[in-house]
Amino acid sequence: MGRSQETFNKKEVRIKKEKKRKEKEKKREDRKANSKDGRSFDDMIAYVDENGNITSTPPNPENKTILNIEDIEISIPKRTEEESDNANRTGIVTFFNESKGYGFIKDLETQQSVFVHINDLIESIKENNKVTFEIERGPKGLKATNVKLDK
Repeated sequence: MGRSQETFNKKEVRIKKEKKRKEKEKKREDRKANSKDGRSFDDMIAYVDENGNITSTPPNPENKTILNIEDIEISIPKRTEEESDNANRTGIVTFFNESKGYGFIKDLETQQSVFVHINDLIESIKENNKVTFEIERGPKGLKATNVKLDK
C-alpha cells in the first residue's frame, strides 16, 4: 500500500480553508436569523422625487409628466437667421500694424473687437478709420472679411 500524496502542510491548509468556509456560512445564517428590525431589501430601497429629494415612498404614476425629446437641449442652442454674422457691419479700426499685417476693428453695433488680417482687406486702412466689413468664424474666433473704407 502506497503512502498518501498529501503532506502535513497541505492537509493543514485544506483544514483551515474548510473551517473558514464553515464559519463564514454560519455567520451568514446568523445574520439572516437575527436581522435587525426584520428589515428586508425592499425596506432599504430609497426613491428620488421630482425635486431631487430622497424619500422612502415610491413615486405616484399619476403625477408622471411626459416630455418631448426634441425639447431637451444638451448643447449650445442652434443659431437663428437673425443671428447671421454675414450682414455688412460698420466699425472703427482700433489697432492696425501694417508691418505685421493684422489689426482689430471695434464693431459699432455690438461694441466687440474683431480680428482683421491684411489678406481680408479690399482697401488699405489705418487706425481710427471708419470701415464696413463682414464677419466670419475663423480658426481662433471671429474675423473681419471684405474690409473697406466707409464713405
